[in-house]
Amino acid sequence: MIRYLPFLIELGLLVYCLIDCIQTDVPRNLPKITWVFVIIILPLVGGIAWLVAGRPEHRPARNVPWPSTQTAGFPEYERPRRSNPDDDAEFLAGMTRSDQTHEQMLKDWEAQLREREQKLKGDDAAS
Repeated sequence: MIRYLPFLIELGLLVYCLIDCIQTDVPRNLPKITWVFVIIILPLVGGIAWLVAGRPEHRPARNVPWPSTQTAGFPEYERPRRSNPDDDAEFLAGMTRSDQTHEQMLKDWEAQLREREQKLKGDDAAS
């Protein structure tokens, strides 16, 4: 197991440096494609060279827009509050209309059911 350790370290260094090189926007000293070939062709030396001379000195900070679009320019504590549906007269009127419509439908169905029952009773009495 110990004799495979140098090979595993070299392979890990190769994979790490290759991924790091591919994800880098602008490497130092050489073009990105050249760094990829150097890392692949000379795994140990190329990886060390990438870490020493190829990596950018600093990664740029993420460009996060402020204020973010989710808060519409207001921090959480200053965000305008939405009104509750209970405070909206139009919403409440729509709910009342909806309730009245449903009640009327239920009454109609009930009347139809009673008519059917009356017909069935009349048919049973006639038979």
